[in-house]
Order: sequence, then structure tokens, then C-alpha cells
Amino acid sequence: MTLRPATLDDLPAIMGLEQRSFPTDAWSEQTMGTEIASLHNVYLVDVEGERVVGYGGVRALQGSADSDIQTIALDTSLRGQGRGRALLRALIVTALERGARELFLEVRDDNIPAHTLYASEGFAEIGRRQGYYQPDNVDAVIMRLDLWSWARSSTDAAEETSA
Repeated sequence: MTLRPATLDDLPAIMGLEQRSFPTDAWSEQTMGTEIASLHNVYLVDVEGERVVGYGGVRALQGSADSDIQTIALDTSLRGQGRGRALLRALIVTALERGARELFLEVRDDNIPAHTLYASEGFAEIGRRQGYYQPDNVDAVIMRLDLWSWARSSTDAAEETSA
């Protein structure tokens, strides 16, 4: 597993994953390209060999107290191996490095594996948007992570492991 910053050269591979991962509500190529190019965002890709197998992005304006996970997707054949968690943690660290104290995301109510991953990292549900995902009429679950608490617990866990 190799994580690296995404570039616009990765856009075709990212769009393939986007359309397979979110068949009814995928972002357009123009939207994704704008996201990757924005100075306010950091997008990472997970590369296996020469192939992009995952991607994720965080909007974290330098010095802003809050930030947002914009999207995360991973090739279905590679799920359950810790790659999604590694990508999520890299985005969390990016938000911390840019000075954020809180990290928000929204997830489809019917995406149980994603809910489980986010909750295991400390995200908590703070609200819902009824019928947000169309045309499926699925609720968006809004989640929040206290980044400073996450950083403290990650440091404590690392210290326990090395002791």
C-alpha cells in the first residue's frame, strides 16, 4: 500500500472508482477535478503497483478550526484489509496538520461498513439529512470527530504499544 498526493493525472482512475463506488450519485469529472486542484483540499490516492485502488479527500483550510472529509472510496476487492482505515487516518492527520480541531463527514445511512469504520476512529453522529442521497432517497448521517481527542488517544495507544 502506497499513499501519495493525488494529481489531475489520476483523475481518470479516480473517476472509474467514483462511478463504481457511487453508481447513483457519483460526482462529475469536472467537480472531482476542481476538488483535487483546490488549494483548500488535500486528496490522496492509494496506489498498488501502477494502479490507483483508492482515494480520499479532506477540505481543511490552513488555520481553520473545522475541516471536512469530502470523499473516500476503495476498490471493492481490497476492502477489509485496513487500507480504508489507513487512508482515513492520513486524512485525519492532514486536517490536524492544517490546524483543525474538528473534522466532519457525511455518510449514507445504508453504508454500514463506513459507519463502523468511522465510529471505530471516534466519529460520532451529530445529525441527519433526510432523503439527502438521490435518487435513492437515503439519509445522510452527519458525523463529527474531535481531532485533539483523537490525536491524544492515538499518541496514548502508540506509547502503550512501544512500552
